[in-house]
Amino acid sequence: MDAQSRGRADDVDPADQWVLNPDTGEYELRPPASAPRSGVPSPRKPPASGTGRAERGRTRTPGRARTEAPGRAVPPPRRRRGAPQEPPPGRRGRRPVKKTSKGKKALLWTGGTMAFVLLAGAGAGYLYIEHLNDNIASVSDDGAGTGGFQKDRAINILLIGTDKRTGKGNESYGDAGSVGHADTTILLHVSKDRSNATALSIPRDLIVDVPDCPTTQEDGTQKVIPGSRQVRFNTSLGQDGRTPSCTMRTVTELTGVKPDNFMVADFNAVKTLTSAVGGVEVCLGKDIDDPDSHLKLSKGTHTIEGEQALAFVRTRHAVGFGGDLSRIGLQQQFLSALMRKLKSNDTLTSPSKMLDLAEAGTEALTVDSQLDSIGKLKDLGLELGKLDTKNLTFATTPVVDNPAEKVKSTVVLNESSAAQVFRMIRDDVSFTAVKQQKKKEKAAEAARLKGTKAPASEVRVRVLNGGAVAGSAQETLSWLQNEEGVTRSENGGNAPAELAKTTLEYSPDQADQARRLADLMGLSGSAMKPGESVTNAQGLPSMTLTLGKDFKGAGVPLTAPAKAPEDVQKSTADKVECAK
Repeated sequence: MDAQSRGRADDVDPADQWVLNPDTGEYELRPPASAPRSGVPSPRKPPASGTGRAERGRTRTPGRARTEAPGRAVPPPRRRRGAPQEPPPGRRGRRPVKKTSKGKKALLWTGGTMAFVLLAGAGAGYLYIEHLNDNIASVSDDGAGTGGFQKDRAINILLIGTDKRTGKGNESYGDAGSVGHADTTILLHVSKDRSNATALSIPRDLIVDVPDCPTTQEDGTQKVIPGSRQVRFNTSLGQDGRTPSCTMRTVTELTGVKPDNFMVADFNAVKTLTSAVGGVEVCLGKDIDDPDSHLKLSKGTHTIEGEQALAFVRTRHAVGFGGDLSRIGLQQQFLSALMRKLKSNDTLTSPSKMLDLAEAGTEALTVDSQLDSIGKLKDLGLELGKLDTKNLTFATTPVVDNPAEKVKSTVVLNESSAAQVFRMIRDDVSFTAVKQQKKKEKAAEAARLKGTKAPASEVRVRVLNGGAVAGSAQETLSWLQNEEGVTRSENGGNAPAELAKTTLEYSPDQADQARRLADLMGLSGSAMKPGESVTNAQGLPSMTLTLGKDFKGAGVPLTAPAKAPEDVQKSTADKVECAK
């Protein structure tokens, strides 16, 4: 976007209009002295009768086309509330505040540029004027989400790319009459401590059950859209009038993870965001000529943007096995490249690019009503901005070909691997090795599990209930004695205090017994507490197993998987990979 399209003079560079406010230490967008100054931002359209300004965060249907007048002018910002009037030229003002460091300035500039793709563009503009709020379209989550992300817990954002062909130049792509299905879906999980994240792609052709979906209609009334069994995942949006809240419910039923928020984008998002940053660099391991997506690129590295970037993320017949799973890998490569470009100095230090990103990001988005303002997007962007891209893992839901089909066109879950992946996300387990983890503590805990294990028949243990469901101690005792051969066990009743997590206390000479019991029950090294033994009913030394609130039932392992299954497709956002 050039200066003219923002209503500036032809010879004014937007980068020159960002100046340091000495009262706040922050950079603000200021027009040149000769430009007329408006008291309030002009609305995108005339305000309704009886109101003083346009309604913020308007609501619309995802993918709906918006008609913009060419050269729409953006007014200058108001003076910050509470800030003193600037001194006239030539007069000596107060002593300037100490300049903000480059690192902090970059954070102030970008907010969400270190966030995930669309959030990057939206969060980046949080210093921009309030008219950006009017760019954002929102729809209700109909109670399908958690009520919005929280700063003190893990974050789960559902990112949906629709195949709706609205927008300039998109009519020629495939099904021009598409209602806007969930063509590309990613569940972005960011850990509670913000040290790592997982972007889990869900194949559009995955067979799922879409649950009944209470939906808010355009007139404000409620309608329950009946669910469907054994259908493609992409029909969770658009089909039969389903809204993004239906996709949220489907993801929750599939994974056990309840998203906090959703964000929806159509074809224009890829085109506008890549153009805003001046293109992203991708790598091809072979020549690609795909007449369906209109992508034609030679082997090697290319910088793509606009229509070419859209063709890149849409191509599938020319890569891998020519199906949707191959396209997912290509899209993940593209998103990694866009992440790197958004975090590069070339973007962070360019005010004009940051403004363009703010415009492109907010125009491209349809969000749930919990994210319907720049302020809310900024807060989310700052949380996601704490993440290092090397600890952002792209993974694909483990699937296999649908065995019910002779001509393979859909996929079903790989039950064993998928269950492990979903549990890792629910339990906030990183897919990558994060350096910030306490290595010494982890090593010590792991060492407790190593060594010889006593036979089950020699394990002596008292089982106490320390916060588990009533009857858990007896249930565990019966399981140990009847199914695992731990006959020297007894029920010790209720523990003196409740525990959040299950523990096993033992004396040093009982370590081999402890390792056997930990193996049987799926206890982690952190659950093993070297200490003292107790005397059982026979007057013999015994270990103490206290079932905490995390206890899930006899025979159910208490240890979350430590790493993703080997057959799960995954990559990290900091690495360049060539499409094959």
